[in-house]
Amino acid sequence: MSSFDALVAEAESAPTEGWDFSWFEGRATEQRPSWRYAHAMGERLGHATASLDIQTGGGEVLASAPTLPPLAVATEGWPPNVAKAAALLHPRGAVVVASPEDAPLPFAAEGFDLVTSRHPVKADFDEIARVLRPGGTYFAQHVGPSSVFEVVEYFLGPQPEETRHARHPDQERAQAEAAGLEVVDLRVERLRMEFFDVGAVVHFLRKVIWMVPDFSVEKYRPRLRELHERIQADGPFVAHSTRHLFELRKP
Repeated sequence: MSSFDALVAEAESAPTEGWDFSWFEGRATEQRPSWRYAHAMGERLGHATASLDIQTGGGEVLASAPTLPPLAVATEGWPPNVAKAAALLHPRGAVVVASPEDAPLPFAAEGFDLVTSRHPVKADFDEIARVLRPGGTYFAQHVGPSSVFEVVEYFLGPQPEETRHARHPDQERAQAEAAGLEVVDLRVERLRMEFFDVGAVVHFLRKVIWMVPDFSVEKYRPRLRELHERIQADGPFVAHSTRHLFELRKP
């Protein structure tokens, strides 16, 4: 097995752009939701006339769709991801718009019959309702409450209840309904994750930066070394992600 320093150095040098998680192959696993979001999204895109993918990351999920609508647009706020998404999606005829995550969507009202998103940082249901046409659909997979908190609390300690319950599907359902959207489907699953070496944890926290916002190897080196020794002695570090599937309709 590689040494602690070698594992950490390798993880620190790995690129973090986009939502390609192939680097984790053989290093970590995550159970996938039963609803097969990318496949189901692709089916809906095949029947849409104008679609918007919010916070598309590097565009990987949208690009996996067999067919895109005549008008396909994606937004992304992080510049390295904007460039990656543009390179991936422009050849498919999709437009990528640089737009901050917390800004209003830069589109006219009722411009899209399908809005999608996989793991938005925060869903602005008022804006989603505004850009959807009557009868249009929001189809998305959200990160749920306390997702991967075994990792978060290993580094940050116990989190307050309001943090643990943020992103709760019941709260988001209420927000969506307050925005005038009807809930067609809402499903929730808790999924097992395993990290087989400390480098996988380092890369995960460099890539999913909101988990431990102040994370750096230097700041947490003693804690990382303890984790390395724990994995060597006891096997994979186990955590659990939470996901919920939303299908909303604008009346």
